[in-house]
Formats: sequence, C-alpha cells, structure tokens
Amino acid sequence: MQHSSFEIQYKSFKDASELSEQDQFLINETRKIATAAYAPYSGFKVASLAQMENGTMVHGTNQENASYPIGLCAERVMLAAISTIAPQVGIKNICISYISNKQGSDVPIAPCGVCRQSLVEFESRFSGNIRLLLAGQSGEVFEFNSVSDLLPMAFKKNNLIS
Repeated sequence: MQHSSFEIQYKSFKDASELSEQDQFLINETRKIATAAYAPYSGFKVASLAQMENGTMVHGTNQENASYPIGLCAERVMLAAISTIAPQVGIKNICISYISNKQGSDVPIAPCGVCRQSLVEFESRFSGNIRLLLAGQSGEVFEFNSVSDLLPMAFKKNNLIS
C-alpha cells in the first residue's frame, strides 16, 4: 500500500490593498455586486464576477427560493450568463465575494462542491487555467492559479471518453 496526498498552493493577502490595481478593481466590483443578490431567507448574499479573455465582465449573484433546494449559486448563474452571451470566449479571472447579514464578511469564501465542479468544467472546456480570487467584504484575500486547485479529483470529460 502507498500513501498519497494532495497539496494545494495558493497565495494569501492580508487585504485587497496588497493586490494589483486590476485585482483590487475586480474585488471591489464583486463586493458591490453582492448587494444585488436575492437572499431573503439566509441573508447570505454571494457574487461572482468573471473577467473574460476579451476583457468583458460578466457577473452572477445567488438567487434563493422558498423551496431551498432550487436556489441558484452565484457562480452557476454567472456561468449560465457566460454560456449565453459569450459561449466561445474563455474566462481569465473569477472573483467571488459575499455579504452576510448574520455574521461578519471578513474571511474569504469558497465555492460549494457543485460550483467547483461547474467551474472545473469551464476550465476544461477552454483548455486553460482560470485564476480565482476569493474575498469577503474586507480582510484576507486568497488567490488560486486554477479553479481545479479547489477540486483535485474532479470528474472530467476524459472520465467519459474510452
């Protein structure tokens, strides 16, 4: 028997001021967009902003429903919008932030498992890494070179092709 492990590399910044002007812009825009989320039940508003390869910005926010399981996560709302308006354009960067009405919003937030799988599919679709910035409304920021870093054993198209 052999023991194996995964190691995830990422950068941690004490706050957005340590980032480039472009990254600060992405984070600040994502923080603003979070206010538009529809989260009347949880009070947990999430926004996801993609900077496309052509420079276009596309965003999504979470959309809750009284029937909880049919709510939509911000990341998948954003990906659906991208698939509709720019299906042939890859994603360069994604930033995710949130507002919590019940607790602070000063730690980075990561996508749920379903969204991680969806993001990895997009990365695979365009055969290139999608850089990921994770933030709250203030405080620490995490930077990942690839969304695949968050799901090292993702189910991918090569699992289906024989």
